[in-house]
Amino acid sequence: MRKLLLSFLLAFTVSQPVFPQGNPKDDKIYDDVRRRLADDADVRGAAIEVTVKNGAVVIAGRVRDEVARQKAPKVVKRVKGVTTVENKLKLFSEN
Repeated sequence: MRKLLLSFLLAFTVSQPVFPQGNPKDDKIYDDVRRRLADDADVRGAAIEVTVKNGAVVIAGRVRDEVARQKAPKVVKRVKGVTTVENKLKLFSEN
């Protein structure tokens, strides 16, 4: 009986799919960056994609003016845990 139970438990744990887990620190940084960008009067309303990996943030997408393009990385740099910011933002008017 004991062997049967152990076999069942082993088979059950081995058969479970393994999903990669996101880095909780990066998830927190992502949430904080999105919130700060949305709350900033010059940047909000922009179509900004945020990617975070080990504290390094990439912002990409479109903003309405040069003020927003220049201010967005400054806003991101103030978020706790951010190590670097790569600014790939373009203006809505650019091709």
